[in-house]
Amino acid sequence: MAFDSKGTLNKVMLIGRLGQDPELKYTPSGAAVLTLSIATNTSYKGQDGNPVENTEWTRVVLWRKQAEVLSPYLKKGSRIFVEGKLSTRSWDDQNGVKRYITEVTADQVQLLDGRSESSGASAPPPMPEDSHVSEPRAEEADDLPF
Repeated sequence: MAFDSKGTLNKVMLIGRLGQDPELKYTPSGAAVLTLSIATNTSYKGQDGNPVENTEWTRVVLWRKQAEVLSPYLKKGSRIFVEGKLSTRSWDDQNGVKRYITEVTADQVQLLDGRSESSGASAPPPMPEDSHVSEPRAEEADDLPF
């Protein structure tokens, strides 16, 4: 595992299912942005001994070519692997209140569903094994359409 020059690491790996169809948008400068909502589950026994299941929802953002290439393949219920880093951004809402969101900026995404789980005849051609993308430039991150 590679650390930066200061000995820190920002790496996230998730395997989960999409909770809704992804949304592909474009920034005013023309950069493609695909947003995903991934559900991951954990199970444990509660104090009463009964099983408890917890679902965690994570927002994931894909940029540029990766967003455009993967958009047709990702649908609600798709099981995917995401590797990326945590990013926090802020904006002022309509009332001037500062808002923050923490999300995963994806570096790599792999579709884990087998052919038997896909939707058959109308399915797009085989998806690339994985897709890599570079980090958005600062001016692109600032003009997100959401």
